[in-house]
Amino acid sequence: MPLFSLARSRCLPLVLCLTLTWLASPWALAQTASQDTPAATPASPARPVVGLVLSGGGARGFAHVGVLKALEAARVPVDLIVGTSMGAIVGGLYASGMTAEQLEREILAVEWGDLFNSREPRQLLSQRRKEEDFEMSPVLQLGFRDGEFRLPRGAVSSRSLEMLLRRYTLSTRHLDTFDQLPTRFRAVATDMETGQAVVMDRGDLAAALRASMSVPGVFSPLEIDGRILGDGGLVNNLPVDVARQMGAQVVIAVNIGTPLAGRDTLGSVLGITAQMVNILTEQNVQASIATLTRNDLLLAPPLGTLTSADFARAPELVKLGNDYARTVREALARFAVEPTAYTAWTQTRADQVRANSDRIGLLASIQFEGVNEARAERLATAIDTQLGERIDIGRLEKDLQELAAMGDYERVDYTLTRRAGTDQEDLAIQLRENHWGPNYLRVGLDLRTDFQGQGGFNLRISHNRHWLNDEGAEWRNRLQLGETTGLYSEIYQPLTLANDRFVSAYIDASLRKFELYDADGAARALVQRASARVGVDIGWPIGLRGVIGDMRLGLVAQQRSAEPELVSGNVPSSSIYTLLWREAGLRAAVIADQLDYANFPSSGYRALGEVVVGRRSYNRAPSSTFSRVEGAFTGAKTWGVHTLNVGARMAYASQIPLGAVDEYSLGGFQQLSGYRVGQVAGNYLLFGRLTYYQRLPWDAGVARALFVGGSLEAGNAWTERRDISWRSLRTGSSLFVGADTGIGPLYLSIVSAPRGYTGLYLFLGRP
Repeated sequence: MPLFSLARSRCLPLVLCLTLTWLASPWALAQTASQDTPAATPASPARPVVGLVLSGGGARGFAHVGVLKALEAARVPVDLIVGTSMGAIVGGLYASGMTAEQLEREILAVEWGDLFNSREPRQLLSQRRKEEDFEMSPVLQLGFRDGEFRLPRGAVSSRSLEMLLRRYTLSTRHLDTFDQLPTRFRAVATDMETGQAVVMDRGDLAAALRASMSVPGVFSPLEIDGRILGDGGLVNNLPVDVARQMGAQVVIAVNIGTPLAGRDTLGSVLGITAQMVNILTEQNVQASIATLTRNDLLLAPPLGTLTSADFARAPELVKLGNDYARTVREALARFAVEPTAYTAWTQTRADQVRANSDRIGLLASIQFEGVNEARAERLATAIDTQLGERIDIGRLEKDLQELAAMGDYERVDYTLTRRAGTDQEDLAIQLRENHWGPNYLRVGLDLRTDFQGQGGFNLRISHNRHWLNDEGAEWRNRLQLGETTGLYSEIYQPLTLANDRFVSAYIDASLRKFELYDADGAARALVQRASARVGVDIGWPIGLRGVIGDMRLGLVAQQRSAEPELVSGNVPSSSIYTLLWREAGLRAAVIADQLDYANFPSSGYRALGEVVVGRRSYNRAPSSTFSRVEGAFTGAKTWGVHTLNVGARMAYASQIPLGAVDEYSLGGFQQLSGYRVGQVAGNYLLFGRLTYYQRLPWDAGVARALFVGGSLEAGNAWTERRDISWRSLRTGSSLFVGADTGIGPLYLSIVSAPRGYTGLYLFLGRP
C-alpha cells in the first residue's frame, strides 16, 4: 500500500472521531525535542508538528518535487524536512526557501545529460587537451601516482552539480545551523570509514547536500570535518527516526527508492553490484517504514521502470510524483490548515528568505586552498574575478569552470565569507588535485578493414605528466604500435605567469609500410618508410589559456627514408629505388579548435595551417630549397537531430619523388571513400567533403550517441601543377551507421567511387 489508507477502512466514522479527539488533545500541542535538538515550531498550537521525510533514489527523486507541489496545493505546512541523497537535495533546496514551483522551473532548466560529464565542455579545454581527442579516447583514462596505477574515484563528475547547489544555497552561507533556514532541515550521509549514519545539521549546506548524494562508484565521497562521507542511502534511506528526534509529531514519508531488479539483470558484475546496494537500501527503508504509526502517512509514487539514472526524464518524474500525490489528497487533507493559516506560514518562510539573503559584497581577498603558494599565484592569473570589484557569481562560476577544464582537479568549489560589519567578502577557491594524477595515461585504437583483404590496426598509448614544475611545465609522450610504429615526446614550458607565451621541444619518430600506386591506381610496390624529426617552437596561445588554439614559430629538422620491400613484376627496377633525404627549416603553424566533440561534432569549427621552408637534400645530391604548405578545415552545424559537417583540405610540397611524402595522399573512409588508403598521392592535393548525420534516439549505453548518415567527397592529388584541373577531380561517397564509443568513433559503412570500388567498410578510430 502506498499509504496507511485509514479513509478506506470500514471503521471510517470511528477513525474520524478518534482523529478529531486526538487533534483537540493536549498531546497535539507543540512538543520540544531532545536537549541537543532545537524545538520544532508549529505554525499553530492547534496542529501537530509535521515532518517531511524524503528518500534517496537518484533521478527518481525528481518525483519529490511533484509531491511538494501537491502538498502546497493541499495547504499542508511542513515544519521540518529530513532527506537522504536526492531527497536531501530536493528537501534542502525547499528548506532554504525555494517554492515547489521554483524547484520545478530550475530542475527542468538544467541540461542533466551534460551535468555529470567527467570533464568540462571541450571548447574550454586548452589546445593541448583538445589535440589528444583526435588520437586517444577521453574515456579510457587512468593515472599513475606513488608507484601504482589508479582510476578516478567516481564514474561521473559532480563538479557541475556542486556549482549548481552552491548557486542555489548562496543566501544561506552565513547561517550557523540548518535550524535557521526558513524550514528546519537535516541531511543524512554515511561515514565511509565507520559505516555509521551522519546527520548534518550545520555548516556548508551545499556541501552537505552533495555529500548525502555521494553514490558509491558514481560520485566520489566528500570530506567534511575530517570524515569521508558517502551516500546516506546505505544506512538510512528513509530517515524517519531523524525527523522524530527533531520533534516531528506526525511524519509524511515519501519513498521513491529503486525497487529490486529482476533475475535478468544479475548476469554481470555491474548488475550484481547495483542489486547489492539496492538490497542494503531496501532493508533500511523497510525498517524505517515499520516505525510509522497510524498518524503518519507513507507516499510511494508508482514510477514504473524509470531508474535512478533517468535524469533526462525529469519532467516525467515530476509529473508522476504530482499526479500520485493529488490522488491521495483526502489523506493529505488531515494535515491541511485554513487558507489564512497557510498564507501566514508561507509568509513566514518568505520573510525568513529575505532575512537570510544579502547582497554579494566587494571582493576583499582570494585564497586558493589545496595548492602551494607558487601554484596559487599562477592560477590567480587565469581567472577574471578581480579584487575590489563586486562579485559577479556568473563570472566566478565561469572562472571555476575554466580551472576545472585544466583537468588537474577532481574538486573545484568555492565559499564566500562576509566580513562582519562590512560590505566585503573573502573568496576561498577550494581545489583538490586528482588523486590519480599527475601522470595520466590514455589508450586509443585504430582498426579498419574493407572485407577484401585490405586493413590495418594501430594501438596508441599516451602519457601526460602535468605540473613538472610550479610554472606549469608538461611532458607529453605517445607510443604507437601496429601498422605504424611511432614514438613522440614533447616538453611544454610556459614562459610567463599569465601563460601568454610558451616554448616547446619535441622529437617524433615513426616506421610504417605503405603501398605505392601508379597514376592508374594500380599497386606498384610495398614501401617501408622511416622518419625522425626534432624541433623547437615558441608559441602564443589564442584565447585565455589557449582555449581557442595556438600559434607556433620554430625550427625543425628531419630525416626520412623510403625503401621498397616488394615491387610489382610489371615495374622496371630502375624506377623504384631507396630514397634518403634530409630537411631543415623554419616552421610556422596555427590551429583553432572550437568543436564541441572531436567525433561526430554538432557545432563549432577546427582550422589548421602549416608552412615549412628550408633546405633539403636527396641521397648524396646537393641540397636545394624546399617549401611545404598544408591547411585543413572542419565545421559543423546542427538543426534538431540533423547535422551537416563540412570538411576541406589542401596541401602543396616542392617537387619530390613519388613515395617520398605520403602525407599528401587520399583514400580510405571519408578521405575519398571507395579508394584504397594512399591510392591517390602527389605533391598537390585538394579535397572537400560534405557529411550529413542524424543522431538516433536510442541509448547505446557504451556510446555517447548513435548516428546514421552519409558523405559526398571530391578531390585528387597531382604530381605536377600543370595537371591540376577541376575535370580531373575524383569522387567518392559513403552511407554509414556510427557510434561515438569509449574507445573511439565506430563506423560500419558502404563506400563507393566511380573510379574506385564499391564495398563494405568497418572503421574504428579516426577516419
